[in-house]
Amino acid sequence: MSVAIMSADAISIPTGITGTDENDNISITPKAITEVKKIKEQNSIPDDYGLRLGVKGGGCSGLSYTLGFDAQSRDHDLVLDAEGVRVFIDAKSMFYLMGVTLDFSDGLMGRGFTFNNPNATKTCGCGSSFGA
Repeated sequence: MSVAIMSADAISIPTGITGTDENDNISITPKAITEVKKIKEQNSIPDDYGLRLGVKGGGCSGLSYTLGFDAQSRDHDLVLDAEGVRVFIDAKSMFYLMGVTLDFSDGLMGRGFTFNNPNATKTCGCGSSFGA
């Protein structure tokens, strides 16, 4: 699956799951991609490992985001490519992640990955959990 430049701010990865609407895509900002590559290099994570984006039950708003690295995709994973970074998303998580933009912030308010999720009906104050 190819990656298209959505804007100067984010790279849109078409999921191909429900159609061609922009809201069906996962977007990853160049800053987030740079940080993922940097983390992999600093921690000697092999180039062929993929970034796993996910959602699990828990957190103060009901659902929490998960990020990690996996050596390979699992059965029924959606596998995408974002400028050389493989992204793995399981089918259950994809339901909640459609239209999400993954970004990286290193400002005064903190440092870390952030999820801009149009599906979230509520979020917690720290931004690590949401309700849909």
